[in-house]
Amino acid sequence: FPRIRLRAGPDSGGALARHTGAVDSEGEIVETNMSGNDTTEAGWPASAPSEPRIDLEPGRAVLERVLVGVDSRPESLEAARQAEALREPSGSLAVVTALELASSAQAGWAASEAATHLEADAHAALAAAKEVLADATFRLVEGRADQVLMAEAESTEATLVAVGSHEISRAVGIALGSVATMLLHSAPCSVLVARGRPPHEDFPRTIVVGVDGSPESELAAAVAFRLGERFGVEVWPIAARGGKDFDLAAVDRIATNVLVEDSSPVDALVAGAGRADLLVVGNRGLHGVRALGSVSERVAHKAPCSVLVVRRLAP
Repeated sequence: FPRIRLRAGPDSGGALARHTGAVDSEGEIVETNMSGNDTTEAGWPASAPSEPRIDLEPGRAVLERVLVGVDSRPESLEAARQAEALREPSGSLAVVTALELASSAQAGWAASEAATHLEADAHAALAAAKEVLADATFRLVEGRADQVLMAEAESTEATLVAVGSHEISRAVGIALGSVATMLLHSAPCSVLVARGRPPHEDFPRTIVVGVDGSPESELAAAVAFRLGERFGVEVWPIAARGGKDFDLAAVDRIATNVLVEDSSPVDALVAGAGRADLLVVGNRGLHGVRALGSVSERVAHKAPCSVLVVRRLAP
């Protein structure tokens, strides 16, 4: 049975050949079939659905205690909807709105009026979240949004924190300290960066997960396949030979029918995300400035769909 699918890189003249094969005892691919299907054809990836070879139970824990930050923008309500969908049926969902009163001081003589508007916006954000979430707790906490969310994540032992993507560039997010960027760098748990989707569509409908054979990617795969089982949707694992820690034999032990690309991990995952509404990637546990430039951080900013960055919780 085919287990690994290879696809030619960008230097192949546009004729993207798909290969299927198995991995031998030395970790080399033994080709058993070859076709010239283009990836733009319906049904991509054009093969049998992938099946996990790993225990999915660790994936359950990542979605047990979900924290979502909401503000007055519609992207945050989308994050709330997606967080509610992804949490385990037996799990909890907490909603927090940050009230940044300190920023009102910039209004000078109008600081009091600015603070009143900020407080009204915060209460309105919580009220809007209550209208779309059936079973959650709601809190208004004074402070800067990223700091409030990280403190709440630690105090509640959240396993996942969700925020909306406001579609600023990665460079601007790093420079100005956008909430999503700061959480990707420093959150103590997994992070969902939610992007908009057509109204009234189920979520998720198709899941792509990045695998490279590492323990972190195995946990990401456990989360992705666990969600696939819950929602009855297909999960497509993607691996990239361009990654410095790529281990083909270990990839084969994670799942069947992995799509192996010759490009870099970021390029492969962002391209694959164009065929999905949820991309799941692992995180190696880097925090702060050490997280700058990580695959998961770059993918979270570049992918066209929602991205779930899975981070292993500290023991």
